[in-house]
Amino acid sequence: MAFRRVIFFDVGNTLLFPNRERILAPLPADRHPTLEQWHGFQRQIKNDFDQAMLQGSVDHGFWHGFYSRMLKDLCVEASDGICDALVQNTQNSANWDQILPGTRESLERIRTGYRTAVISNADGRIDAVLRRCGIADCFETITDSGIVGHEKPHPAIFEAALRSMQAQPAESLYVGDVYSVDYVGARNAGMDAVLFDVPGAYRGRGLPRVESMNALEDWLAQ
Repeated sequence: MAFRRVIFFDVGNTLLFPNRERILAPLPADRHPTLEQWHGFQRQIKNDFDQAMLQGSVDHGFWHGFYSRMLKDLCVEASDGICDALVQNTQNSANWDQILPGTRESLERIRTGYRTAVISNADGRIDAVLRRCGIADCFETITDSGIVGHEKPHPAIFEAALRSMQAQPAESLYVGDVYSVDYVGARNAGMDAVLFDVPGAYRGRGLPRVESMNALEDWLAQ
C-alpha cells in the first residue's frame, strides 16, 4: 500500500452520535433504553445486518432492523407505525448532534499529519450538522450520499469523495462503524479501512478496530 496521507471519516457513530432523547420521542419515556442497552442492541444487529448484507438478502435498512429488535427486547408493541417513526427520526441528520469530549482536539492533532474529509450516508444536510457541532472546518471536503445519489457501500460515493480530494484509493483510509457498509465498501473501493467500534460489536473478530478517537490516534501512530 502507498504511503497513507488522506483519512476519510464516517459521521454517524464515528464523529457524531444520536440525540437519543429526540430520536426516541415516539416511545414513552419510561421505555427508553439505557446507553448500555442501546450499545447491546447495536452489537446484536450489526452482526445480523452484516451477515445479511454480505449474502445480499437485506429486506430493510440497518435502522429498521435495529428498532425492530429493540422494540421486541423492550417488550414494546411495534404498532401504529412506531418503528417507522423511530427510523424517520434517526435518518434526520439534525438528530445526530452528540459529540464525544475531545473529538475536535483529536481531529486537529490528526490533521497535522493527514488530510481529512468526510463520507456519510445522510440526507444532504450533514455539512450543516457538522457546522453546528463545531467540527466542519476540520475537513477539506464533505461527501453526503443525499447529494451524490449513492449510499455506502456503493463504490460511487467513495469514488466521488476521492475525486473531491484528488486522492488515490491506495493512499486513503476510511474510518466507519459498520463492517458490511463502511469497511467492506471502502476496501472494495481500494482504500484501507478501520472500524470505529464504540459498542464493541467487532471485538474478537480479528478486524482493525478502535473504540475512541484517542485509540485511533494510537492506531495511526503504529
